[in-house]
Amino acid sequence: MREDSAIVVTALSVTPVKGMRVVDVPELTLDASGAPDNRRFYVVDDRARMVNGKAVGELQAVVADYRHAERTLALTFPGGAVVSGTVELGEPIGTRFFSRPAQARPLLGAWADALSEHAGRPLRLVESVGRAGVDRGRAGGVSLISSASLDGLAQVAEAGELDSRRFRMLIEIDGVAAHAEDAWIGRKALVGTALVRLGGHVGRCLITSRHPESGVVDLPTLDLLRSYRGDLDLTEPLPFGVYGKVLESGRVAVGDAVQLAGG
Repeated sequence: MREDSAIVVTALSVTPVKGMRVVDVPELTLDASGAPDNRRFYVVDDRARMVNGKAVGELQAVVADYRHAERTLALTFPGGAVVSGTVELGEPIGTRFFSRPAQARPLLGAWADALSEHAGRPLRLVESVGRAGVDRGRAGGVSLISSASLDGLAQVAEAGELDSRRFRMLIEIDGVAAHAEDAWIGRKALVGTALVRLGGHVGRCLITSRHPESGVVDLPTLDLLRSYRGDLDLTEPLPFGVYGKVLESGRVAVGDAVQLAGG
């Protein structure tokens, strides 16, 4: 499609706990941190290292619901068991967020025991101090992919249709050709009433091979991407979607227009 064709938001997906199942929402607010409560919390192991669905696929079977005004968190586990309560924090601890040191405060209460039992290993929830739990911090507070890109990969996979939640992107759009977003790096886009600048491509890892609800590995996503995107000279290997930074806060809802501007 031409760039001046209508581009619209078709889905918005978030999770308050990094690694847990992403859930579609009808609208959200973007500020300098991205979506403020998206990846507010993350999970650490017994050595205080951040773990996500790449290593602990069982996390994707858990649905987290956080209400900031009440400061409450509920985790719903397979089978329907719910662990909920008011968020109370312990003293700050040092954690490892990928390869970076990061200060966080552990959540006090029943969540750690419930998560540990579910995953079969010691786990606990923490809230980051001074930054959200998105991989690239504020520089990557927004991620975006087109439905045409998803359809293109589905054709390569001969899968009929792919659940976009597999790729854990904040914003899905329609109205462009497959992988048109590859060319948007360095450009600004008005998404709803929020202004963002796209900064790089999202390189993919093993988590995308997991079913977005069960966490079970069920699709050789990396092999599929390598088969037709492995030789591209973009900002990261095996690129699929783009990330960016919020320049001006605003509201975004499903059905909102996306308007591209210059750099």
